[in-house]
Amino acid sequence: MHSLVQPNSWVALRLPSGNLRVLQVAPNTTISLGKYGSFPTNLIIQRPYHLTYELQDRQPNENFNRLRIVPAAELYADILAEGEKTPVSEDATPAPDVEGADNGPSEAVEYSLVDPDSGAVVATTDRAEIDASARQTLTLDEIEALKKDGTDAGRALIAKLMLSHTAIDQKTEYSLAKYKLLKTRKYIRRFSILPLDVPMLDYWTLEDKDASRIMEMREEMIGLLGCWANVHFGGTDPCEAPPTLKTEQEGEDTKMEEPELVQTSAPGRWLVVDDTGGLLVAAMAERMGILYASEEDKLNREQRGAKHSNSRQGGSTAGQQPQIKDEEGSTQVPARQEDGSEVKPESEGATQSKSPQTSHKRPAEHVVPYAHANTITHIHPNAQPNLSFLRYYDFDITNPTHTPYHPLAKHLMTLSWLQLLEPELDSTYNSPPPRATPEEIYSWKTNRRSTYHRKRKRWVKTRHIIDTTRKGEFSGLVVASSMDPISIMRHAVPLLAGGAPIAIYSQSIEALTELADCYSLGRRAAWATNMPEGLADKTLEEQEKWTGNDDFPLNPSLVLGASIQTSRVRKWQVLPGRTHPLMSGKGGSEGYIFTAWRVKPAEGKVEARGKLRSRKRKVDDQNAAS
Repeated sequence: MHSLVQPNSWVALRLPSGNLRVLQVAPNTTISLGKYGSFPTNLIIQRPYHLTYELQDRQPNENFNRLRIVPAAELYADILAEGEKTPVSEDATPAPDVEGADNGPSEAVEYSLVDPDSGAVVATTDRAEIDASARQTLTLDEIEALKKDGTDAGRALIAKLMLSHTAIDQKTEYSLAKYKLLKTRKYIRRFSILPLDVPMLDYWTLEDKDASRIMEMREEMIGLLGCWANVHFGGTDPCEAPPTLKTEQEGEDTKMEEPELVQTSAPGRWLVVDDTGGLLVAAMAERMGILYASEEDKLNREQRGAKHSNSRQGGSTAGQQPQIKDEEGSTQVPARQEDGSEVKPESEGATQSKSPQTSHKRPAEHVVPYAHANTITHIHPNAQPNLSFLRYYDFDITNPTHTPYHPLAKHLMTLSWLQLLEPELDSTYNSPPPRATPEEIYSWKTNRRSTYHRKRKRWVKTRHIIDTTRKGEFSGLVVASSMDPISIMRHAVPLLAGGAPIAIYSQSIEALTELADCYSLGRRAAWATNMPEGLADKTLEEQEKWTGNDDFPLNPSLVLGASIQTSRVRKWQVLPGRTHPLMSGKGGSEGYIFTAWRVKPAEGKVEARGKLRSRKRKVDDQNAAS
C-alpha cells in the first residue's frame, strides 16, 4: 500500500457526518461532495493519506472549491484547551460519606463527551443537567439561506447557530460541547482521505453497502482465516525457466506436445474457495505481498500504453514520416536514401521467397504466464469467477491481459469445479488447437494468425492450471462459501500436502458442527477398528479419494485437530465510572471458523516392538541395582 494518493487509485473519503464514500481518483477530473461542494482530483494526488481537508469558498471566476489542509492543532483545539484546565463547578454535589470509612477528600462525579468516530474526549464536566427549555431562534429558511451562502467552510453558520440559541448561557459545558459537535458534524465542510485497504473495504461493505455480498464476514474473521491457514509470503519461484509448450518439426509435420509440468513441491501454494466477491482472495493476496502493484510495474504499463497508442495512429501528418504497418501489426517508419527518396519495400514475390524462420519473428514456443510459488488457486462453481472486489486494487479478473503488470496476473489461477473433477468435459482443456506448420501459419492473414496463437495460449494456460491443481501438494485450504463444507472437503483435502492447515468460514454453526463430527475421535476409532468393506485392500491414494457413505461421509483419518471457534470485537465506552461495552451495534450473523490440519495416514499397521517387562520384574531390577 502506497503512502501517497496515486493516480487512478481507489480511496475512501470520510465525510463530516461519519459516512464513507469510495471513489477512484482519476486525474484531471472533479469530485463532487454534494452539498459540501466539489474540487479537482489533482489537488489530492500525490498527497499523503489521513489528512483532513477543508473546502474553501469558491472564487468569483472559479466553479470549484479549493482545499486547505487543516492542521492538527486546529482539529484538536477544544480538546487541548480542555486538557490544560478542567473546570470545576462550585455547586458540585459532594459524594456522601460512608460511616466508618476513610472518606478522604470528596471528589465530584465527572462526565465526558466522546466523539464516536475518533474516540477522543471532546469535553468533561461535573454537571449532568441539561436545560430542556433550550431552543433555536433561527428558522429553517434562515438556516438554508446561510447554507447557500457557504462562507468560511461552514464555521460561520455554526457560530450563528450558537449565538442564536436562547439558552446558550444556561447550558453546561458538557451539553454545550455536545451541541457544538452535532452542528459541526452536520454543517462543516471537511473530509479525510483514507487508503482503501482490505479492512477499510470490509468495513465500507458491511456498513454502507450489501453485507450479504461478503457473507457478513467481519474484519476479525478475515484475520483469523489468514492466521489459522498460515497465509504468508511463500517465497519466489524456484524455477529459473517456466514450462513451455514446444513444437518438434518432423519434415513438414509439426507435433504438438503438452505443457511440461515442473516436478517440485514449491512452497506457498494456497487453495481457496471464495464466495465473497473476491474479498477473501484480496485479504490473502495482501498477506502474501501480491495485492498491490509496484511503481516500476505501473511505469512499464504507462510506457506500453503510450507505445500502443502511437502504433494505432496511422498515415502521415505534417512534420511526420509516413508509417507502414507490417503483417505483425507493428508500425514501421520507411527508410530513406541519401537523396531523401524512400526505399521501396520488396515486391510480394520477393517477400514470399524469404524463409518463414527469418521473416516470421513470432516465437515458436508459448511460455506459461504463471508462477510456481506464492500462488493462489481459486475454485469457483460458475463459468467465470466472481472476484469483482479486485478491481479496487487495479486488477480486472475478466480480462487479465489488460493488467499484465499486476502481481495477481502471475500468481492468481482460477478454475471451475467441473474442470477440477471432470476435466475431460471441459471444451478448452479437451480440445487442443489444430496442428499447423510454420509455413502455414506464416501464409495466414494477421487476424487468423492472432486467433490461432490466442487459442493456443489459452489452451496452454488452461492445461497448466488444471494439471497443477489436480497434482495437489497445496500449502493450505481457505474456504468462505455457502456450499456444503462436507462436499468441499471431500474433493479438496486430497489436494493438500501433509501438515497443511485448513480454515473454513461459515455464517452459521450447524454446517461446521456436522463437518467437525465427521472428524471426531469416535469416527476415527470406528474407522480404525471397522473400516468400510472393500476399502482395506485399496492403496492410501485410493482411500484418500474415497467418496464416503452414510456412516463415514468423509475419511476421518485424513484430518486432525478439528475445532470450531468464533470471535467478535466489541466497542467499549471507557469513561470515569462508566466503562461498559456499547449495547447497540450492527446485527447480522455471528460467523464461525472451522480449523484443522491435513495428515498423511501411516501405511500398514502400527505395531509396538520390544520386550514387554512386567512391573514386578522392573521393581526387582531397580532393587538389585540399588
